[in-house]
Amino acid sequence: MADTVTLSTKKRYAIVGTGGRAIFFYTAIARDYAKTSCIVGICDTNRTRMNYANSKLESLGHGAVPTFIAADFEKMITETKPDEVIVTTIDRTHNLYIVKALELGCNVITEKPMTIDAPRCLEIFDAVSRTGKQVRVTFNYRYAPHNTAVYSLLRSGAIGAVTSVHFEWMLNTSHGADYFRRWHRDKRNSGGLLVHKSTHHFDLVNFWLRTRPATVYAQGDLKFYGRENAERRGVTQFYARARGGGPAAAADPFALHLDRHDQLKAMYLDAEHEDAYYRDQSVFGDGVSIEDTMNLLVRYKNGAVMTYSLTAYAPWEGFRVSFNGTGGRLELEVVENSYVNSGGDQAAEGSIERRTLLLRPLFEKPREIEIPVGVGAHGGGDTVLLNDLFGEPVTDEYMRAASHIDGALSILTGIAANKSIATGQVVNVDDVLRIP
Repeated sequence: MADTVTLSTKKRYAIVGTGGRAIFFYTAIARDYAKTSCIVGICDTNRTRMNYANSKLESLGHGAVPTFIAADFEKMITETKPDEVIVTTIDRTHNLYIVKALELGCNVITEKPMTIDAPRCLEIFDAVSRTGKQVRVTFNYRYAPHNTAVYSLLRSGAIGAVTSVHFEWMLNTSHGADYFRRWHRDKRNSGGLLVHKSTHHFDLVNFWLRTRPATVYAQGDLKFYGRENAERRGVTQFYARARGGGPAAAADPFALHLDRHDQLKAMYLDAEHEDAYYRDQSVFGDGVSIEDTMNLLVRYKNGAVMTYSLTAYAPWEGFRVSFNGTGGRLELEVVENSYVNSGGDQAAEGSIERRTLLLRPLFEKPREIEIPVGVGAHGGGDTVLLNDLFGEPVTDEYMRAASHIDGALSILTGIAANKSIATGQVVNVDDVLRIP
């Protein structure tokens, strides 16, 4: 066990949920912030994954920490006395651990999305109000140098007042497909991609424009993944999961073979006997209840309008966003390298292949804006975020730290979009949840 005398001088963190995203936090603390921070406990539904997390901590010189099964979350807080709890469980349970941690006197750092629907949001807001503790949502995309550059240009008035935004995000057949292999494929777990994934994108627009969504109209469907779509394309051989899937899995470029990836094998294949969670489900199987093709029209409270699309089966990974303003136009294109969550080097997740930021002022020649080179995953955003979370406190001129209010505003666009898809109507966001 870690030295308690040494730990008493450090900021203490407990982690609940030890899947792929948890590695991002606990390896950073053990490797880069060991002088000021430490892990004092980990909690999960699966002991094999917790043992793997401890093996990673030991390999980084941190030392193993006590482990607690999910039902003993409160016991972990009582016994290990963390200052903050890091929540990286499946999305539908975020609110449970956030609220309980706040009630037990801890601040919270939570992965996005903060939660998946309005009632769960209200639970978190109520707990923050009752306890006076804080919740931070880890929007790493805010910290990527290219997104910070967009913020600075818009704030400087480079294109005048922003009137409209066109935002197109492509998830490719590696990363995009991965959401259809995992627990995300069940909308009850994730809220669908408009909540789980698009929360990043909707938060960026809120952050860039310093405004809030007012109304949302959306259309969405499952057009590529799922068994029915595969059957329409003439597929006749199916399997439930890659392991034991036989010739059909062997011939499927979408199949994920866990035994070919050391980390995926250790975290999931070797752990599935405990909870029957299968990380390698067929993307063309039954049981997919989320959309893979989504389009939105959003009006913001400052009067700007956004058209947005998300495609989860594109041939390339990345995004294009264009801003039209009273003084010109700003265009950003970012091509990201492909990856599978936890399937390789964490620093490679969302790494940049190419990016271009073009400013087109009215009556002037367009000019390309130089963007600082970021180091690390998600265009360098992960590195800057981690330093903001665990490094020495500094004043951030870009105001990138996201509160529970930011977390709620980011998912409200997706929650309203889900309601619009179901009803075919324009949804007033304040009717879903009114935020002060």
